[in-house]
This record gives sequence, structure tokens and C-alpha cells, in this order.
Amino acid sequence: MPIKSVDTNRVPWEFLEIPELGAKLPVKTCHVDDETGVSISKICYKAGFINRSHWHNCSHGIYVLDGILKTHAGEFGPGSFVWFQEGTTMFHGATEDNDVTFLFITNKAFDIHYEHIEGARAG
Repeated sequence: MPIKSVDTNRVPWEFLEIPELGAKLPVKTCHVDDETGVSISKICYKAGFINRSHWHNCSHGIYVLDGILKTHAGEFGPGSFVWFQEGTTMFHGATEDNDVTFLFITNKAFDIHYEHIEGARAG
């Protein structure tokens, strides 16, 4: 397929369960490459939600569409693109008073490791 289009304004939200946090995240999958694992999704963190301290074996970027992305490295508003290197220990979420909606882009297959379950990342 040479081109793929997803109108995220028309696609209904699905909910990604995160049992480690007892949470369900609204998500709209835009693309997943079966060969490389590269993925792009539209995600919403509801006001006050924080994806607790964790790390990934992939790098990922977050492009903020609306709201404020709260991270271990500061807060980022609409139009901001934040890149997280593979293996970085981080947290990110929404501010207490507003939802944040963003594009989530990975450079390979996604995984997640929570410090409160697995302990600190080795190395």
C-alpha cells in the first residue's frame, strides 16, 4: 500500500489497558510497521494522569497537539516535540487541570518497564 490515511477526528477512541498502573488510556492507532515495529498513535492522558517512572528498549517521540505534557524534564505545550532516548528513565503525563493529547512515535517495537515493579534500570 503506497499511502495510508487515518482521520483521527473520525476514528473512535480505543482503550489501552495498563494493568501496572490500574489505568486505561484513550488511544487511536495511526500506523504500526510489521517489519520494524515503528508505530504512531494519537494518545490522550486525562488531567492528573502520570505514566509513572519507567523506561523503554525503544526511543520515542511525543508531539503535543493540545494541553501540557508534564515530564521528568519539564512541561511542554502544543507544538512541542520531545524525544526520549532508548533506555532513559522517565515519567510523563498530564497536568492536574488539563488533558494532554499527543502523537506518540516509536523507532522500533514498543515495550515498557516500570520501576515500581522491576526496580531501577540496570546500567
